[in-house]
Amino acid sequence: MTQTIAPRFRTLLLLFLAVTGALLAGAAPASAHAALTGSDPKQGSVVDQAPTQVSLTFSEKVALSDGSLRVLDPKGKRVDTGRAANLSGTTYGVKLHSGLPDGTFTVTYQVVSEDSHPVSGAFTFSVGAPSQTSVALSDQGAGGGTVGVLYGIARYVSYAGFVLLVGGAAFVLTCWQRGAGVRPVQRLVVTGWLALTGATLALLLLRGSYVGSGKIGDIFDLSLLGQVLQTKSGAALVSRLLLLAAAALFIAVLFGAYVKRDEPEAQASDTSATDDATDGTDGSSGGEDEATVAAARAAEAADRAAEKKDLTFGLAIGGTVVAAGLAATWAMAEHASTGLQPGIAMPVDVLHLLAVAAWLGGLSALLTALFRAPAEDAIETAAVRRFSRLAFGAVVTLVATGIYQSWRQLGSWSAFTGTRYGQLLLAKIALVAVLVGIAWISRRWTGRLSEAPASEERGSAAEDVAEQREETRETVPADSRRAAQLARQRAAVATARDKRLRDADPHRSGLRRSVLAEAGVAVVLLAVTTVLTSTEPGRTEEAAQQATASASQRSGPLSLKIPFDTGGEDGKGTVELTLDPARVGGNEMHVFVERPNGKAFDVPEVKVAFTLAAKDIGPLPVTPDRIATGHWSASGVQIPMAGDWKIAVTVRTSDIDQATVNKNAQIG
Repeated sequence: MTQTIAPRFRTLLLLFLAVTGALLAGAAPASAHAALTGSDPKQGSVVDQAPTQVSLTFSEKVALSDGSLRVLDPKGKRVDTGRAANLSGTTYGVKLHSGLPDGTFTVTYQVVSEDSHPVSGAFTFSVGAPSQTSVALSDQGAGGGTVGVLYGIARYVSYAGFVLLVGGAAFVLTCWQRGAGVRPVQRLVVTGWLALTGATLALLLLRGSYVGSGKIGDIFDLSLLGQVLQTKSGAALVSRLLLLAAAALFIAVLFGAYVKRDEPEAQASDTSATDDATDGTDGSSGGEDEATVAAARAAEAADRAAEKKDLTFGLAIGGTVVAAGLAATWAMAEHASTGLQPGIAMPVDVLHLLAVAAWLGGLSALLTALFRAPAEDAIETAAVRRFSRLAFGAVVTLVATGIYQSWRQLGSWSAFTGTRYGQLLLAKIALVAVLVGIAWISRRWTGRLSEAPASEERGSAAEDVAEQREETRETVPADSRRAAQLARQRAAVATARDKRLRDADPHRSGLRRSVLAEAGVAVVLLAVTTVLTSTEPGRTEEAAQQATASASQRSGPLSLKIPFDTGGEDGKGTVELTLDPARVGGNEMHVFVERPNGKAFDVPEVKVAFTLAAKDIGPLPVTPDRIATGHWSASGVQIPMAGDWKIAVTVRTSDIDQATVNKNAQIG
């Protein structure tokens, strides 16, 4: 049986590594959860005078550190004072030195969003006119590189550890208390605790480099660790470690208490048999003593049952508090803590995480019980049915909280397909649907289980254990080779016996296969969920896309046709103006003047002026050069900012006849 099980677990491990690697490789280096929605000066704009400060506005609050906002001149020299500050709300700024030269300046920012993820980017603006040179920036954003990959792996391990710890303990406490004494189940829960503890320590060490330089050498920088401890994310990680200490105590009590209470019952049974034998030898007072002993035993059994009930209740309350506290360390520092309705979102997120742990962690414990538990400790049908009910409640909670989270993070139907978050969410929904389908199959196998085979297995297992004990009393051969051969034979016999006992009930074998399939899908689901929690929410990504579109100041080439009439003889015609690319910054302008019949009109003079009344800018005059008959052109036409511009074209057809025609157009 061990030879059959091992490849299946190796397959699950390879599946986990492949999915995690693919998702981490496909993830963007920087998962920006705060979008840059505006700046002053605006991206790509040309200003007449050098500003005294640069300000940036984000979609949510961000955390600043030394060097978070930097402004570089065309040669790459810093021209900011280095003291970034919160100006108002979600707007942050940094002062600039006086006497800045003309040219193109580069603004870089690297901050931490309110949901703990690093945000970085850059844009340019020009003073006077754009320069031919600008600063070349690195392609790697915050949260990328090797440190980013390590941080992502630690996040996955922390989620997996939480699921195994909380879900495994819940399975033992609510479904299979006898499993507290089964060594493989104990190892599963303890492994979850170790994984979560180790991953939390790794996240704490990686955090400073992850949101900062991204260098491997900064992982063990104690000064960065001190800065991390003062942040919301650092406080959440430290709180998680403290709660894990309480979880360790809970695990010790859980696995020790029920086992200790099973032993007195066995001892009581042995004492009962001894007393019965003793009572049989005393005919005179046997009846009275038997009644007294029976009453005492009944009272003792009632006391043990009450004590066990109180213990279960206490462990349930304590375990729920610790589990909810662990889940809150994610909810209070990540997506749920910012954006819409954080007061509702954080409790909902805690419920969502607990439901995931109860379902997937309990599934892992059930898988362990079905495959790894000794034959004499085979899980009872009643325990499987109890988990089936627990899993159903967890799925209902998962769906309800997931719907709310989807609405909160997406904001629109288009975000399902138009954003990376929405696409990952669709993948998660599909995986959950597959998992529910397999769970339905498992539920059918559970309904077919009968208690008889299980009890027969336990009885047969007890007989085999007794036989083994008898075998161990035999004298071990002096020949070491013979002893080793005998040990291998006994191991083979034991393996065959376990396989026979496990396969005694075909329905139980079917349940093992379906649960194994569930676990395989759960591995992929957990990997997708981990990447989803580190991906920019769809609502924020759409806001970022709109801000980027506005900041890029592009609307494509602009073409206007305006009729004119100067009032004199042969004074009518049409002027066509094109502006390419019709954005903030430099543009190329062409003006074509035609007669009513469509032929080129050779006029003496053409002038153009641009006015942005909303910002009290202009008129900005442009005098194009004559290129050919009816064709005038000007290059480097500067548009300082986006807006609804009034374009005035003056056409002179003679020494005294001229007309000015106007038309508004959106530029940028």
